[in-house]
Formats: sequence, C-alpha cells, structure tokens
Amino acid sequence: MLKILFLTTAHSYNDDRIFHHQAKELRSQGHRVKVSSLSSDYAGQLEGVEIESRHILNSGTASKLEYFRKVCEGFNPDRIICSEPLAVIAAYRYTKKHRATVIYDITEWYPSARMVAPYPDLLKPLQALRFLLIHIYAGAVSDLFIFGESSKKFPLSRIFPFKRKLLLPYYPAPGYITEKINVLSRDRITLAYTGTFSREKGIENFFNAAAELRTRRPNLRINILLVGSSASEDGKTYFDRLLQKYQWENIRILQPVSLESFTISLTDADVCFDLRPVTFENHHCLPIKIFYYAAAGKPVIYSDLKATRKGVDVLDFGYLVNPEDSAAIASHIERWLDNPMEYNRYAHNARKSFQKKYNWDRIKASFKEFVINGKN
Repeated sequence: MLKILFLTTAHSYNDDRIFHHQAKELRSQGHRVKVSSLSSDYAGQLEGVEIESRHILNSGTASKLEYFRKVCEGFNPDRIICSEPLAVIAAYRYTKKHRATVIYDITEWYPSARMVAPYPDLLKPLQALRFLLIHIYAGAVSDLFIFGESSKKFPLSRIFPFKRKLLLPYYPAPGYITEKINVLSRDRITLAYTGTFSREKGIENFFNAAAELRTRRPNLRINILLVGSSASEDGKTYFDRLLQKYQWENIRILQPVSLESFTISLTDADVCFDLRPVTFENHHCLPIKIFYYAAAGKPVIYSDLKATRKGVDVLDFGYLVNPEDSAAIASHIERWLDNPMEYNRYAHNARKSFQKKYNWDRIKASFKEFVINGKN
C-alpha cells in the first residue's frame, strides 16, 4: 500500500478531477490517499480519502509553502501529485530529505490571461515570462508529468523529453452521469449554457445566437437554461446588463451544482453550448464540460478551437462554429428543428461517444499504473 498525497493551491479539496476521479480511484485500490488544498477549509475524511485543507490562497508564498511542508511531514507520502507550480516546489523541498516521487499534473495553460490580468499592461509581458519560467522550473524538479490534454504538453514535453509522461483527459466516470436524450419538438427548444457568466467564457455570444433564432422563428418557444454564476462583482454587473438587454420569458438560472448533480441539472436541455471567443489561449484549452454533455446525450454547438477539434470528435454529435456568427449558429439549430430525426441521431451519437471513447473507465487503469509504478 502506498501513501499518495495530492497538493493543490487553486482547486478545491473536492475538485472533480483531483478528488472525484484520481483520489477516489487510488483509494479504491487500497492505497492511503490524502488531498490538501489552499483554497478551501476542511479537515476529515470523505469517502475514505483524507482531507487537510485551509483557505489561505491569498496568503504569502512563504506561508503557503510552510503549510504544505507540514502536510507533507505529517503524512510522509510515497507519491505527491501536484496541480500547480507552487505545490510542485513544496513537494520538491520535501523530497530533499525524504524519498518520494513528485508528479506534476498539468491542466492549465501557462501563462494564462487570468494570471496576468491583475497587472498593468506594461508589466503583463514580464509577468507572463515570470509565470512561464516558474512553470518550467516546476517541470525541472518534477519526476513525472501528467497532461490533461495534448496542447498542454508544450513546452515541458519538449524541454524534458526523457521524463515519463501520461496523457490523462478529463473523461467523466459513469457514476456521475445521468443520461437524458430528449425528443426534440418543432415548436419548442431548450438551449443551455453552463459555467461562468462572463464575456471571456462566451455567454454574450450565446445570448446573441438565441436572439437570432428568436428573430427567425418568432413562434418558437425558446427556453434558456443557465447553470453557473458570475466570478466577480464586475462579472455580475456585466451579466445583469445582459439580462436587462434580453428581457425574455422562460429564462431559468440555476446556481452552480455539484459534480453528482451536474448532468441532472441538464435534464431539460436540448442543446448545450460553449461559445467562448477564439483567442490564442482558448485555442490551447479544451472546454471539458463537452464530455459531460456527450455522456448525458446532449448535442452541442462549440467554438471552433484547435484544442476542441483535436481532442474531441465533435462532428459526431454537434457543430464547431465561429462563436460570433449568430446566423450560422441559428441555422444549425434550425436544421435540427426541421429534422428531429437528425437531432435524435446526434443525441444518440453523443451518448455512444461517451460509452466508447470519452469514459473514465477506459483510462483509469493507465493512470493507476503510472502513479503506482511512479519512476522515471
């Protein structure tokens, strides 16, 4: 039996990937597993996984490293799986005095626009370079790499070609999925958007497409299902303005839900959307809810991004579009409305894609082997 510790700064202790898939899978194999986060408070056990987390994300770097040091010393792990550079650095310091394998699970694009957003424009390039160098340093002191998607392999896979690596996509486990393939009616449709209500995530593009469809089909009842929230006060103000602009009936807003309830919240959805802007960073970041939409049997309309195009066979169960081309998006929806049998085929293709391809059960064995063997 191994002792396996997950360290994360920005993710919650019950994060979908870290806790619900990776940690619980390793625990099910008899290993002792612990998760420590700096973004949420909890101490105890959840489903056999130990949790020791504190909400100190906004503290200084020294305080965060010291907290992780104490967690490592107290648990004495054989494997440390880290989700961010600071967690890697803390784990590396621990290994200077103790034997343990450090695994860097890379799921973020470095440097992201979010990381440099707080800095003045003149300083953004320097801060971007700083974040990139920290990321490379974390790669240098890690023993193994896990990549959430192919686009995240750069630059570490190039710089450290001889380090063992595993591609581990964000496929959902069947136990978290509620399948609901709807029968599409010609006179009504429910369009769904989930996640952060922000311009950066494309909610305005979603409303614009819905507005175009309303103009074209004035007798069509369009239900809007929104699951999520704004991430800041500025974001809330922006979203409120959108609601003021589109004062439609039949808009239902649900607060963010747990992983276990996510696909349940989509029961009424006929089509799920992600229309984030086409940017350099977005081209390298796969919107992962697409796997949950497919698993639930929901056709999708997504921005045509490189990461999505390469990571998912979207055309089996949806369309890739220019997110600002509301007319083209509305035309795709109309095609389904005018041919419900075609819609049904897309919905069943979505479910089949999950069952045959995008399923955690297909990749969990490679993850377990990679972590347990744990040597470069």
